[in-house]
Amino acid sequence: MDSIVISGLYAITPDEADTAELLRKVRLALLGGARVVQYRNKIAAAALRREQAEALRELTREFAVPLIINDDAALAQQVAADGVHLGGADGGVADARALLGAGKIIGVSCYNRLASAHEAVRLGADYVAFGSFFSSTVKPDAVVATPDLLRQARRELAVPLVAIGGIDAQNGALLLEAGANALAVISAVFSAPDIQQAARQLSNLKFH
Repeated sequence: MDSIVISGLYAITPDEADTAELLRKVRLALLGGARVVQYRNKIAAAALRREQAEALRELTREFAVPLIINDDAALAQQVAADGVHLGGADGGVADARALLGAGKIIGVSCYNRLASAHEAVRLGADYVAFGSFFSSTVKPDAVVATPDLLRQARRELAVPLVAIGGIDAQNGALLLEAGANALAVISAVFSAPDIQQAARQLSNLKFH
């Protein structure tokens, strides 16, 4: 991958203990047009997370799509992922950069706080994520972000903006119009009866 661009459908993996089943689901999302994959598993033991991350590294290379590891810069380094996504309590951008090097992607969750996004960019984040924009089954108690926040962030920040939280093919267009470059999705893709078709519907929205 000559240059990594964070845009389009940003598929975040569901918690899945069966690695073969996880790969089947992610392959369908990639066939449907996912342009970024984030490996996220909050319940797996370290050995399984390493196994799954390594398997996803091979799969995403096949599709020439970046692999981002959630919350774990060390794991990202171990499997030669394209980057890491940091939450509010997952260690600093500087530490992740020191571990991963200049060529890797570092994303930061900024929830509904524009000041946090400015600080993350100042520290060297390559993209920032805002949300939750809609009610989410994955994080039902998440703070709420608004399209106006995206509009303001688009005016003030030069990095890609990722929107997350209850996003589907029906409501995603509103966030793209407000300035989001990528839509991060778990349930609307991986809980769908037809994962590939659900990914395709999201991928067909007008990204910029």
